[in-house]
Amino acid sequence: MLAPLDHIDAWIFDLDNTLYPASTDLFGLIDQRMGLYVQRLLGVGPEEARTIQKQLFREHGTTLSGLMRHHDIDPHEFLAFVHDIEMDAIDEDRRLVEAVAKLPGRKLIFTNGDVPYANRVLERLGLSKSFEAIHDIHACAYQPKPHAASYESMVAAFGIDPATSLFVEDMARNLRPAKAIGITTVWVNNGSELGNYDADMSFIDYEIHDVGQWLHEITGDME
Repeated sequence: MLAPLDHIDAWIFDLDNTLYPASTDLFGLIDQRMGLYVQRLLGVGPEEARTIQKQLFREHGTTLSGLMRHHDIDPHEFLAFVHDIEMDAIDEDRRLVEAVAKLPGRKLIFTNGDVPYANRVLERLGLSKSFEAIHDIHACAYQPKPHAASYESMVAAFGIDPATSLFVEDMARNLRPAKAIGITTVWVNNGSELGNYDADMSFIDYEIHDVGQWLHEITGDME
């Protein structure tokens, strides 16, 4: 373990476009389902629906939060609809599985998605038994990353110490609140949509491009 990280005892990972490559474009399928949901909800065409969806995402952190605030939708219904996708594009990643297994301490998932969806993704990756728990949008009381309350709820739920925790995430703006409470931050700069939005290296401790490769490097097992 590299000296700067030998104090870490809680490893926290985002899910989408972090534990699998952004090129998989799984979120692209979810994005299409979100657009369709907005079309049906508001009775608008595809282009207007996309404009509304992206505005809600930028202003509220997730499309779901925006729709809940402005249209009082059922979050469970929404998540079931948008996550009804095929996951054939994701394959088991033995390199990542082995690297995560070698990390000392606790391992958690922190996602703006929900537990059922996260479990499907983790199973496809071969990581279904690799993490202690998943802190999802329901557990955050629908205050998604990057709302400070979501990080506070995650820290409180698992009794972790921010000073000895590390958070890996592809959305740079989602690292700012983590850094603010003392969590070591890792930005996966992999070209995901809006991934570098609000990026500022002052709140990013490490910039990487591939989680599996980086984990192998820091555990000293890079071939």
